[in-house]
Amino acid sequence: MALYEHVFLARQDLAQAQVDALAESATKIVADHGGTVVKTETWGLRSLAYRIAKNRKAHYVMLEIDAPGDTVAELERQTSINEDVIRYMTVRVDGHEAGPSVMMRKQERDRERRADRGERGGDRGERPRRDREEENA
Repeated sequence: MALYEHVFLARQDLAQAQVDALAESATKIVADHGGTVVKTETWGLRSLAYRIAKNRKAHYVMLEIDAPGDTVAELERQTSINEDVIRYMTVRVDGHEAGPSVMMRKQERDRERRADRGERGGDRGERPRRDREEENA
């Protein structure tokens, strides 16, 4: 069986539970046709580079699949019928990544940077600068 990565974008007005249900239905389609979903990653609600069908944001979901080609064809057919999915793409890969994908590592790195900024303090929530200068004089 071949290895695939299937990424789909769901409409922005869906709740996270509905997005998870879409991922589960894709997993069920793959399982019913003799394949397996190795990993499912939800990348969250992200901004789009350009508007797609009046949407500026979308929920991103990636599935790593080990399945024959006809299973992927059926998955793409079902995905194209679904009105909640605004875009999808399936790519055949030589091997799946071990651990989290690049997008998940990027999100973790961004969270760490935000946490570091919070520790420095900055001028948010502090007294105005002139009050601190008067104390030092």
